[in-house]
Amino acid sequence: MLTIRAPAKLNLTLEVLEKRPDGFHEMRSVLQAIDLYDTLHFESGRGVSFQCDMEGWSAEESLVSKAASLMQEVAGDSQGAVITIEKRIPLMSGLGGDSSDTVAVLRGLNKLWGLGLPKEKLLELAAQLGSDVFFFLHGGTALVEGRGEKVTPLPSLPKMWVVIIVPDVPVKAGKTARMYAGLKDSYYTDGNITEKLVTVLKEGKGFRLSMLFNVFENIASGDFDVRRVYVEHLIKLGAPHVHLAGSGPTLFTMFKDKEKAGEFYTRCRNQGMKAYLAATI
Repeated sequence: MLTIRAPAKLNLTLEVLEKRPDGFHEMRSVLQAIDLYDTLHFESGRGVSFQCDMEGWSAEESLVSKAASLMQEVAGDSQGAVITIEKRIPLMSGLGGDSSDTVAVLRGLNKLWGLGLPKEKLLELAAQLGSDVFFFLHGGTALVEGRGEKVTPLPSLPKMWVVIIVPDVPVKAGKTARMYAGLKDSYYTDGNITEKLVTVLKEGKGFRLSMLFNVFENIASGDFDVRRVYVEHLIKLGAPHVHLAGSGPTLFTMFKDKEKAGEFYTRCRNQGMKAYLAATI
């Protein structure tokens, strides 16, 4: 059995510069992988089938099925696999779980079937699957531009511990598209917020939590009314800051001290919150 882990991600910055003529938005973001993982197991089989232990997950509604189909086109329809997903990254949470799983499928089937496809070919396939997919072929810390297809690896962020909180609010398919549609021209920025963080990472000093930014925080409270209650409560519990993960609804806060992160995580769990403790990788 072949096993591959698929990490979640955080947007340390997320700026939207403008709406492009092709209908997509020009964005600039620093993405960071964290050690909150889904685990995918691959075995040979007839056709391609998926099994998952998370209620509500569907292969048909996930990019993983499309990724498998693309790999079959490359390998020939005679190749098959049984793919089992142990899912820990929450669904539609803004943490990139589906895109990360999709990259794991590309890598897993490439190895299981002995295709030997180079990274350049996997990037070509990723272009047919979604914007966040490009980042997960690189991982770590990276500058992401365009609509997500331009990825530039960066020096690693100093080791940080992350407490992730998933608000108990309904989330419907198409969430990200609705968030982009809700952006006003006044929310657009020029990319300098991200550029400052990129410079700090390249110089290896001066990182501050105040550098974190997410344009969707301007409109998230309209989509997720409970978020305002969560943010205020998390600050009272001791969060040094609270930010939206991607297009939400997940919230996160970061700590330089592992013990303080663990204490805050425990307080959140004791309050009945759906919380995760992770670290940057």
